[in-house]
Amino acid sequence: MSPASTEPRPLLDALRAGTPLPAFPEADVAQARKLADEVGSATPAAVEALPEALAGAVLEAAVLAGQVALPEALSASSVKPLAKAAKKALYRLRSRGVTPAEAPREAPMTPAPETLPTLVTVVSSAGQYGLLLTRVVRGGVELLQVIASDEQGVLELNRTEQSRGDIRRILKHGLKNGFGMEVSRDEGARLLAEAAALNLSTRTPFPPDLEAALRHHGVQPIHVPEPLPAPEPDDVRHALEGDQLHATPEIAEWMPPDAEMRGLMEQVQALASSPLALSGAQRQEQVRQRVLDAARAYFTPEVRQRYARRLWRMAAFFDATGRALQASIARGEARRLFHGLDEPFSLFAETLFAKVVVLAAAGAQAQAAQGATAPEALPAAPTGERRSPGGLILP
Repeated sequence: MSPASTEPRPLLDALRAGTPLPAFPEADVAQARKLADEVGSATPAAVEALPEALAGAVLEAAVLAGQVALPEALSASSVKPLAKAAKKALYRLRSRGVTPAEAPREAPMTPAPETLPTLVTVVSSAGQYGLLLTRVVRGGVELLQVIASDEQGVLELNRTEQSRGDIRRILKHGLKNGFGMEVSRDEGARLLAEAAALNLSTRTPFPPDLEAALRHHGVQPIHVPEPLPAPEPDDVRHALEGDQLHATPEIAEWMPPDAEMRGLMEQVQALASSPLALSGAQRQEQVRQRVLDAARAYFTPEVRQRYARRLWRMAAFFDATGRALQASIARGEARRLFHGLDEPFSLFAETLFAKVVVLAAAGAQAQAAQGATAPEALPAAPTGERRSPGGLILP
């Protein structure tokens, strides 16, 4: 073989003509001939495996065919002589006006809309709760501060614009001090929609800006909220543990409405002034029976469902604050109350009324110790107005 025969163009002609090339292994010659004939589908790895001269012939075939992909790929080859030859091939192709096709440009990423936390406060004894809803607007963040009732709907709504820093501080303060828990923006909007539906069904007037708030958060009043799940077998045990919920700081403040407390206290006082000679144990049993009767009378199907939803929401709060046992008991009680299971009767409901008697007795003892003569008042759970740093009155 003459020296010229190892140059790319003569060698390519020899490959295409089927001329024997004894200077190279027969298998490599056959592979080079195949790659030169089908240069459009030749892979860089296959060309790199050939002897240098045969690889140069395949590159020559790519140049003659105006194929850019193979030289482009081999220009970054770790085989330095081959990479150098590929760059020369690219230069020849560009000189002829053949350039690599531009890689398709990725569409610019559309930034996801900024989201800030939404906070819902714990439920009060009267079924009121607060809601902090945020919405990014031009120049800042719109903050909705809502007071809602699970009986009447949205009672108060205050709409302001705040900086992002102020919003984060307000929400962080609320979470740190146990006022409530963080929920998604969608969940907060759903709660607002459920509350607005109560405004309509109870004919409670919409506060100013409520219609605009519903529109801005993309929701409409939800007249039929989702039912709670069906009771589970283990919920019977929770019905006998419901009194433990009243030991939590949040539910310890829950009391029956004034009318029900007054009715129970009248019955207990009637027992105290009864002329019947009753032992201490007998009197205690009769007081417990009055408590149980009052609880059963109050917890109508409507009231059961109301308290079930309150407990369901509190269960989520207990989970968020690391109290799994209380969350489990609250969910079990909620499922049974919602679906009307009577026996065994809810110890949570009974304890709600038993607290009335316990607190009244404690108040009477305190008055006696101080020699007070003021008329006995109805017991009341600890109160005290709480406000968020943004001015929201927390239930």
